[in-house]
Formats: sequence, structure tokens, C-alpha cells
Amino acid sequence: MRHGGQILVDQLKIQGVRRVFSVPGESFLAALDGLYQSGIENVVCRQEGGAAIMAEAHGKLTGKPGVLFVTRGPGATNASSGIHVAKHDSTPMVVFVGQVARDHRDRDAFQEVDYVQMFQGLAKWVAEVNQTERLPEYISRAFHVAQSGRPGPVVLALPEDMLSATADVADIAARAEVPVAVAPETVGAVAALLDEAARPLVIAGGPGWSDRAAADLEAFAEAQGIPVALSFRRQDYMDNGHANYVGDLSVGMRPGLKRALDEADLLLVLGSRFGDITSNAYARTPGAPGPRIVHVHPDPDEVGRVYRPDLSVPAAAPAMLAALARLDGTRRNDRADWTASLRADYEAYVQPVETPGAVKLEQVVLTLQDMIPEGAALTNGAGNFNIWLHRYFRFSRRNRYLGATSGSMGYGFPAAIAAALETGRPSICWAGDGDFQMTLNEMSTAVQHGAQVVVLVANNGRYGTIRAHQERAYPGRVSGTDLAAPDFAALARAYGGFGAMVAAQEDFAPAFEAALASGGLAVIDLKLDPEALTPGQTLTEVRGF
Repeated sequence: MRHGGQILVDQLKIQGVRRVFSVPGESFLAALDGLYQSGIENVVCRQEGGAAIMAEAHGKLTGKPGVLFVTRGPGATNASSGIHVAKHDSTPMVVFVGQVARDHRDRDAFQEVDYVQMFQGLAKWVAEVNQTERLPEYISRAFHVAQSGRPGPVVLALPEDMLSATADVADIAARAEVPVAVAPETVGAVAALLDEAARPLVIAGGPGWSDRAAADLEAFAEAQGIPVALSFRRQDYMDNGHANYVGDLSVGMRPGLKRALDEADLLLVLGSRFGDITSNAYARTPGAPGPRIVHVHPDPDEVGRVYRPDLSVPAAAPAMLAALARLDGTRRNDRADWTASLRADYEAYVQPVETPGAVKLEQVVLTLQDMIPEGAALTNGAGNFNIWLHRYFRFSRRNRYLGATSGSMGYGFPAAIAAALETGRPSICWAGDGDFQMTLNEMSTAVQHGAQVVVLVANNGRYGTIRAHQERAYPGRVSGTDLAAPDFAALARAYGGFGAMVAAQEDFAPAFEAALASGGLAVIDLKLDPEALTPGQTLTEVRGF
């Protein structure tokens, strides 16, 4: 006989879970008891939103479900932002939510929520476990659903009396790995369409990437002479220095890449959803003339959602690439001009454009490129400050990158903590002053659990993205976008970390070196000129004065 919390934790161990993220609550005390001396690390966080992001980042980094425990009511609602990230980013995640006792259900009891109703639009599957003896069954299904097809989050609600009750029940073995291969006939159909294309463009993204997939992508692109663009916030999927890499399809996409989407005669979409950002805000009306589309995606319900593909392949992108990289035939040289022109356009775009102020983010990024340690993860949240990073940093598998395609502010710092704990290496968080303030309370989590994270705060005293939109729509009429901030360096020191303020460009490299040498939490406050709105426009230029 075991209580439900012990049954649950034993099942997690069988599934290979080594680390969970949580904010404790009385609704799942039995699960906390099960974790006691289990060998599973419990990363105790400061707010459920940060904990959910850490679990999502763990899933994104490892390809295995990130596991989260939160309490009922406020705990679950706080966690919903991270569950939303996992849904949009196709990240495997299993969330356990405490629930009121079964005899209190449907009475609007203290902190009671109908979680099936609440999360059904955010998660792949939501259920409430009402029988202790069925915990292994539900948990097994949760891990299968989270990792099948298009991965995503699963939510299980756990009534506290069910969790503390005992049962004599057998465990269920771990999810078996699913062998994935693409049928030769399917590979042949893709190859035939490629052979007919004079100006093909590969768009790579989506879940389940690996070093092997990156190598296969490069080999395939070289052999076929095809340019490769990476989807939004998947820039480490291919070495950005490779001759066939031509940029990322992002918010504020560069004009040359927009033209390429129109000029290509074939789009080979590998793993990515063909959504609003990838399609340049649905610039082409569905059904209008355009390039042929081959869409490879693990979820058969995703292909054809907006744009009709000429060929749809319900498969994971790495499996398709493994087959494409082995295609026989001579190298295609007739696409050299097409690929070279897009690469040249990319190279011109990433030449630094000087921005106003004593601290220049374009120079900060170039210095970071030279100084970032091998194997360090690089993360970011949301805001205009990211434009400098995505434009000027040369991503590769040398440094794993974690960003939220959902555009969630506050993502970068908790994600950096999760990455540092998983890799045992430093993580670098690229943050804005508004972005960082959404989750900076997790500094004590980083210190408590020994995560080495260096936060670079682009501090311009405003919500920069919203301000940019505001200035375009209502020039000079500032409303609700100015932002006060603490002394970030002093705050980091108060949490037990290293803090520095940089007000001149020449001070950044020494500050970053000292931050790395500190061996723990470090925050560098970059004092920016408010005129530096984007790499290409100042505040005055946007206003049109």
C-alpha cells in the first residue's frame, strides 16, 4: 500500500524524471512527501509563472517533458502563462495541479476551479484524477500525450484527499521510444518536387530538434544548393555562419527575406507551423497564386490550417531530414545565384548600424559573441531589445538558444535558470527592464539552487515595443509606456549575487568577465539612450519630427 503522492513520484521515476519545478501548496502535500528522498530534484520557485517557464524551458532543452507542481486556484492561474508558452512552442510538459477534496467539489469551495474547463484551450489534454489506484494509468497517458505528434502541455488535477489516500496498485512501465522513419515513397515525392524547383526555400523550425538534425540540414542544403531560413526563435537550428543560411523569419522580418517568400517557387517547410510570423503576417491571401508548398509537420491536423500544401507529410522534421540528407544524385549548382543573393542580403543586414548613446546594443552583442562560453545557453524574453540580439548574434549549436515563440515577457530569466541547472554551464539571459521585472523574483531561486545565470538588462526606462507602436500610431502622445526600475545591480547583490551598472561601452567587457568569474547569479544593468528604439530607427525618426 502506498499513498497517492508516493505512487505519483514512483511513476515519475519510472518515466525518467530527474527534476521537477514547483511552488509548494497544501493541496499536494502527499506529492511533496513522495518527493522526499526520492532522488528527484525539486526546484522550489518563487511564483508559479516562473516555475512554469522553467518547466517549459527544461522540456524545450531536453526534448523530455518538463514537470511542474502547482497548487489549486491562484497557483494554477499563475502557471497558465507558462502553459500557454508550451502550447505555442510545441514543448512537452506535464503539469500537476492540486485540487480541493472530492467531497468539496462543485460547491465553489475555497480555491476550487474546474481545470478541465480552464485549461482545455491551452493544453493538449486535461483531466482530473479521482481514483488513487488509477494514478499510474493517468500519468502514463500524460507522458504519452505530451510527447506524441505535435508535443505540448498536459494538465492533471489532483484532489488532495485522492492524493493522500492509499492503494495497492501496480506501476506502469515508461513510455516506449517510438521509432520514426519516413517511407521511401514519401521521400521520393518530396525529392521530385525539389527537382522541379529553380528557387526553392527551406523553412526549418518546430519541436524535436537535435545536433543530428542540424548536421543533416546543412548536408541537405549543401547538396541541393538550397537557401535555409529558420523560423521565429529557432535560430540555433543551423549554424548562422553557414553559406546556405539566409536569416530568420521573425517579427519585423527584413525586406529581403519577405521578397524571398514571394519569389521562391517552392517552400519546403520542415517542422514549423506556417503561421502568422512565418508567413509574414499572412501577407498572401490563402488561395492566391504563390509558391508550391511542401509541409512536413508531426501533427497531421496542422498542415493545411491556413495555406493549402501541394504535399503534406505527417512526420517529424528530423526524420525527414535524415532521409533527405541521404538522397543520391549530383550536387545542384543551378541554384547558386539564388542562394548567394539571399546570403549576401543577409550579410549586409547584419552589418552593425550605430545607434545613439554611450552604450550601444549592437556592440554589446558583438562583444557577447566573442566572450560567451562554449556550451552556455542563451535565452531571452520579449521586447524591442531582442531585435539587436536576433539581428547581430551568430547562433549555432555551440550555444543552445531558448526563446518563447509566443512572445511572452519574463520568459528569459526563468528559462536561463532551468538551462543552467540542466547543463551545469552558465546561462546568459538577454532581458529588457520591463521584461526582467516580470520574473526577477526568481533570483533567489537561482541562488538557492546554484544556477549560474548572467542577466544583461537593456534598460531604457520604457516598455519599448509598445512605445514603438504608440509613437507610430499617436506620435508624441505618451500614455502608459514609461517605466520605473530599481537599481538592478544593487538588487542582484541583495539577493546574494554579483551586480554591475554599465554606462559606457568600454565598461561592458570587464563587467561581463567579472560576472562570469563570480560563478553564480549576476546582473549587468546596461544604461541605454531612450532614443535607441530599434537598430534601424530612433525615437525621433519614428515620431516623424
